Amino acid sequence: MKDQIEKVLADVAAKYNDRRLHVCNVTVDAAEEGAVKIAGRVLEAAYLDAIRQSLPANVKLDVANVQVLRRAKTQTLTVATNLTDLHVEPSFLSELLTQVTNGVTLEVLEEKDKWCFVRQADGYLGWAYKPYLAAAGPINATHIVAAPTMPIFAEGKNPPEPLSRLLGGTAVEVTRVEHDCAHVRLAGEMFPKGWVPRQYLRPLASLPIASTAARPQMIADARALRGTYYLWGGGSAFGIDCSGLAQLVHRLSGYTIPRDADLQFAAGRPVEGENFQPGDLLFFINDHERRKISHVGISTGGWNMIHSSRFHNGVYEDDVQARPHLRDNF
Repeated sequence: MKDQIEKVLADVAAKYNDRRLHVCNVTVDAAEEGAVKIAGRVLEAAYLDAIRQSLPANVKLDVANVQVLRRAKTQTLTVATNLTDLHVEPSFLSELLTQVTNGVTLEVLEEKDKWCFVRQADGYLGWAYKPYLAAAGPINATHIVAAPTMPIFAEGKNPPEPLSRLLGGTAVEVTRVEHDCAHVRLAGEMFPKGWVPRQYLRPLASLPIASTAARPQMIADARALRGTYYLWGGGSAFGIDCSGLAQLVHRLSGYTIPRDADLQFAAGRPVEGENFQPGDLLFFINDHERRKISHVGISTGGWNMIHSSRFHNGVYEDDVQARPHLRDNF
């Protein structure tokens, strides 16, 4: 009986084995004829329904010791710093998964010490440092920061005194405009108000940019990030990886794509032939795991692309056909 139940649990867990999007860790706590008790953690109650449906009809399932992370009512917190990280574990020493900018709302699933296990709107999971989050709701965003990075200046300071730096992709609320400056409000209390150069803001009302115009805009936005160093899990001008670059330049044109290269590949549609247009994504497999998508670049037209790579330690342009490690793994 126990072996049968463990096989069911293993089969269901295999369907939800991507830790970036799912939590399904359950074990047999006790089993007897006609009844089984399980324990552990799952993201959704639907995962338990999948287990029930896989069990014989005469077996009663006790889930009292299973923690369901997503409930009907969950707490939300907003990123209150200019940038914060999501990690695999509740520690700054654990693997960096991705980064989120000021104002992003996160669904809190679990808390441990000073850390929160959170879920982004796209389903991406990770641990965030709670002191960098705020209970206040999101701002009434009107613009997005279009420059890779820009200063925000304190009010009433002469000469201007920078409060911090805002990263590309950050949503801000413009409250008034004077000459070439915009007064903006941000989420949280760390630096909630200040002045920024108006030319670096892109109105949200203008997004998404029509696809024909978005293609050259994405290339221009990617080229503005040239020289940014390679950072696994990075998503900003402070450090960025290949899929973080692809996701960011899409966001700046008003398009939402998944976070990681393999997820982007799965969500995309094939381009016929080799006449790639600017903005098309080019995908590459891993040298050691030949079926696994491990890298992505943005075509600037044909086989030329801009990407963030370890080879260059950052964002640079390449001719795919001229680089054997790219050509052979395309």
